Amino acid sequence: MWLYLALGSALLLGLYDIAKKKATEKNGILQVLFVATALSTILVSPWLFKYDSTLHSHLLLLIKAIIVTTSWISGMIALKLLPITTVSTLKATRPFLVVIFSIILFGERLNALQWAGVVTALAALGLLTGSNHQEGITFKSNKGMAAMCISIVSGVVSALYDKHIITGFEPLFVQSWGNLYITLLLGVCIGVYQLARKKDIERMSIHWDWTLVLIAVLITGADALYFFAIKQQGALLSVVSLLRRCSVLVTFIAGALFFKEKNIARKSINIVVLMVGMMLLLLGSR
Repeated sequence: MWLYLALGSALLLGLYDIAKKKATEKNGILQVLFVATALSTILVSPWLFKYDSTLHSHLLLLIKAIIVTTSWISGMIALKLLPITTVSTLKATRPFLVVIFSIILFGERLNALQWAGVVTALAALGLLTGSNHQEGITFKSNKGMAAMCISIVSGVVSALYDKHIITGFEPLFVQSWGNLYITLLLGVCIGVYQLARKKDIERMSIHWDWTLVLIAVLITGADALYFFAIKQQGALLSVVSLLRRCSVLVTFIAGALFFKEKNIARKSINIVVLMVGMMLLLLGSR
């Protein structure tokens, strides 16, 4: 069951990335994050006080919120500055770091088919280097790429931390309070930005867009499926993280059809190889 929960989360994540890209056309990065997370918190608010909690549990969730907020803000900056197809494929590096640390920290073991999937997908990411150079993207000079690197590292830490704390909590407890703390942190970030740059207050105003509601619904569903997946007995965080990167297929199609992004033909090779790796992982995990 956890395999299908992970795939369902991947589908929603792909749609979520598309909606985020669209939303940043009318609003700034922080506004999109703040409104969408606040709406998501409202959606899961019935579970805020359903479970018993302690000061220690809330401290753990606050730490989680700080990690996630760092990942989200840097990720949104990258999404604003880079092509969505490049961002989505680069995000696929997260699971491979998660695989390594899942083996080291949690003692997870992969079978032959699963390892074949990991190696195949890594090869696909290697092919991405040529596509990035054709678009003028380098790790040394591009601000969007620097933001993406920060997002990747904090995203890996977040996944490992989720696996660590989920064993002691109910998934919806983690999601509801985690969202609330993230919303508060984003509110603080917006306030600090306004105080530091008073001339840009007008730019910080929120222009309502129903895409914000769509983002909230999609991320709420994606997170719920993810937390329930890693909570299940026998679930491998390394495999779940890799399967969730199937979201790249959804965003790749959108980038080609709706955003008219460059170098699609070359990137399609990466996607095909990456999907072969995902299929090997799926077959090896059944």
